[in-house]
Amino acid sequence: MDYKKKLCDAIQNLNLEIDNKQSEKFLRYMDLLLEWNEKINLTAITDKNEIIIKHFADSLSILSIMQIKNQNVIDIGSGAGFPGVPLKILRPDINLTLIDSLAKRIKFLQTVKNNLGLENLNCIHARAEEFVKTDDNRENYDLCVSRAVANLSILCEICLPFVKIGGYFVAYKGSEIKSEIKIAKSAIDKLGASISDIKKITLPYSNITHSLIFVRKLSHTPLKYPRVYAKISKRPL
Repeated sequence: MDYKKKLCDAIQNLNLEIDNKQSEKFLRYMDLLLEWNEKINLTAITDKNEIIIKHFADSLSILSIMQIKNQNVIDIGSGAGFPGVPLKILRPDINLTLIDSLAKRIKFLQTVKNNLGLENLNCIHARAEEFVKTDDNRENYDLCVSRAVANLSILCEICLPFVKIGGYFVAYKGSEIKSEIKIAKSAIDKLGASISDIKKITLPYSNITHSLIFVRKLSHTPLKYPRVYAKISKRPL
């Protein structure tokens, strides 16, 4: 199987361009992911074709909708680096911060950074709701992204405090999102934002449909948010 061709075809299917150097970085990233996955739990997807579609293409799908260039971007709950690392490979001009609460995953992401020669990439071991209170991180990012599995209300309370006014939080979700959006509306209002768009994406060479929820920051998030995670999860806004 020519995985480089499959990768390039999938990315071009999203109306995006990729050069040879970038495709080599994606393949090296995939090798590191599978190598490390034997030691720590990074992904349940181990077939290379599925990694290309369900991880790489899915992560990059935002670029077919939103122009991301020279921006300050943060990926919350990055895990094995999705969607942040694929975005960084294809858009090397962004300044990217990856946050995860598990030290082993951050060690993996640091290895990816060094191995792929990714500059202006910070790998942070922290809980996001605590990190936002340090080093002027609050409302410092043009874009926050997350493929975390938490519901939208919880994600918005954790993620929107990082976003500057006029910036966006984009949540990567599955296909069934109506009830989740309805429940999250009150939280989004309280946090100084509104849903500006919802896009359905069919992943290349599959019948898998995912959703991208674009939440635009309209005003300052009240300083009492985010709360500690125990309160966020127990009593979502």
